[in-house]
Amino acid sequence: MSHHSPFRAAACSAAFACALAFSPGVLGADDDALKARLEAAMASDIRSDAEKARDGNRKPIETLQFFGLEPDMRVLELLPGGGWYTKLLAPALAGDGELFVAIGTDRVKSLVEDGTLEDVNVVDIDGEFVRDDGERRFRFEGLRIPVDNIDLALTFRNMHNFTEEGRAGLNAEMFRVLKPGGLYGVVDHTRRHMQADYYENWRRMDPVQMIKEVEAAGFEFVDYSTLHYRPDDELLYEVGRASVTGNTDRFTLLFRKPE
Repeated sequence: MSHHSPFRAAACSAAFACALAFSPGVLGADDDALKARLEAAMASDIRSDAEKARDGNRKPIETLQFFGLEPDMRVLELLPGGGWYTKLLAPALAGDGELFVAIGTDRVKSLVEDGTLEDVNVVDIDGEFVRDDGERRFRFEGLRIPVDNIDLALTFRNMHNFTEEGRAGLNAEMFRVLKPGGLYGVVDHTRRHMQADYYENWRRMDPVQMIKEVEAAGFEFVDYSTLHYRPDDELLYEVGRASVTGNTDRFTLLFRKPE
């Protein structure tokens, strides 16, 4: 389910050309069964109307299929926020796989504690967030996530919250916790290639830079998808602005830890 159409002129770089040498070959062996589980999860009463209203834009079934999700996987979701994806992943993996969530898990933890969410392992990390004076983004000191043998690690619209040093630490930790051949899926808001950081784009990331950073941690770049390509997002404005919020252009990248 790879989507190979133009991905912004900036992304036509050597990094993408090299990536095409890899064959994706990572989709679930039984996509129909996975789709049925996800459709049931999407209809669940634990999801609010506001969460369901975002399904058409976020395309969770197609996105998770692209990332190679299978029902028997050990999955790690990073920075789950309010649990939008957690509420889909947990029932999709229940009984056959395992779901772990780590970093920024307070809201999901409360949903687990009150019984709203089941089949979720909330992981307490070692280390701490640090935000230096005058810096919008965080870095880590001593980051370690006490899980291993993970099949698939996922993060949705979170890389922009970290400095380059912070992202390097996060990517290195993902490389450690994933088993050989394990997959790493990354989604975030798109920034123009090589554009300098300023107040309108600080929550956007350069996809070519993201590829280079994740590869630097030891990963192979497998594929990209245009599922979240939005041609009417001119990449000019802060992602919270009314003209683009909820409909930003987002890059969708898949990596693999070498065997």
